[in-house]
Amino acid sequence: MCSSEHSEEWMLCPQCDLMTRLPPIAIGQKASCPRCHAALIVNWSEPRRRPSGYALAALFMLLLANLFPFVSMQVSGLGSEITLMEIPQVMVSEDYASLATLFMLFVQAVPAFCMVTLLLLVNPLPLPQPLRIGLARILFKLKSWGMAEIFLAGVLVSFVKLMAYGDIGIGSSFLPWCLFCLLQLRAFQCVDRRWLWREIAPQPPLPFRPQAGISGLKQGLRSCPCCTAVLPAERSLCPRCATIAHARRRHSLQWTLALLFTSVIIYIPANILPIMVTEALGDRMGSNIMAGVILLWSDGSYPVALVIFIASIMVPSLKMLAIGWLCWDANGHGRRDSEKMHLIYEVVEFVGRWSMIDVFVIAVLSALVRIGQLMNIYPAPGAILFAAVVILTMFAAMTFDPRLTWDREPENSMKEPSLDGK
Repeated sequence: MCSSEHSEEWMLCPQCDLMTRLPPIAIGQKASCPRCHAALIVNWSEPRRRPSGYALAALFMLLLANLFPFVSMQVSGLGSEITLMEIPQVMVSEDYASLATLFMLFVQAVPAFCMVTLLLLVNPLPLPQPLRIGLARILFKLKSWGMAEIFLAGVLVSFVKLMAYGDIGIGSSFLPWCLFCLLQLRAFQCVDRRWLWREIAPQPPLPFRPQAGISGLKQGLRSCPCCTAVLPAERSLCPRCATIAHARRRHSLQWTLALLFTSVIIYIPANILPIMVTEALGDRMGSNIMAGVILLWSDGSYPVALVIFIASIMVPSLKMLAIGWLCWDANGHGRRDSEKMHLIYEVVEFVGRWSMIDVFVIAVLSALVRIGQLMNIYPAPGAILFAAVVILTMFAAMTFDPRLTWDREPENSMKEPSLDGK
């Protein structure tokens, strides 16, 4: 049995399951998987102070962003001004508490919680060990659900939509929000998951010395999806983080396909039903996603129309097709082009959440455009359905096990991990 110290030298790639012996990493370098090129570890300088500084600054910017006016609008001498906290209040008042909940969770609560959790974990605070482990488990699961930067993109799109109707102004909290988006992304980037778990608890010893260049499944080993510890394949409970898992995600394809089919069913009415209702001089007019794209295009806002079309129509459609293709390939079909399928998986995982941009556009418009009898904008049922489609496809991508696409790939024990400068 290898000691706990020597077990830190070995790592199973979480994307393709290739066993790799980690080389010495200089400060500012990262080690990548030699097969799928996924980043394995990053050796950051000042691994405690850098994320702590970014996280503290991000939380301070978030506080400022919620204290002052965010954006304003002037139409024919009438004005409207909102703060960030007024956006969910307006949606609740219009009986769309579900959209308000999504806004509060994805835009405010999740990013703030992640920043606080980072501060608690990267610094040697006297926390109970079960609490530290629990926070670390939650942190990396919530990472994909923070959408502060996507909301910011939605605000910018809203500006372009509203410029045709009046004068748009930014409030005192707009710049702090922009800084918050950048700082919280940087704080996450400066934390290496493997280093953080090593600080929390040592990695359990390996049952035997593994062989580099061979998949863990063929050696009777598996990787913990939470803390990256290498464990015997038959051991379901990780002794370090208490996560229950298996060598491959149980019923991965079944869960992925079930979520995919559900999102396809909901996607049809989400594109047919109106996502927002515009009331101007007493006339009410509903518009769906495609109608909004056509209106922007006819007004000459070609870049914004393309952004909405790509994010809200092309990306969800192509994402659902890509997830179906990944499941078909992982089920034993296809040309065994694992590198191409892995690239498709990475693209799907990255772009999926950006489809929420249209939902955030509606949130901003419905909160800001409240100008009495002149003009008002309200959310509509299509917005809830579209948000459900985005969330379901995100879950579908998460339940898919990318290692399935590599299980039929021949091994090459001569490969060494590549080193890149940061």
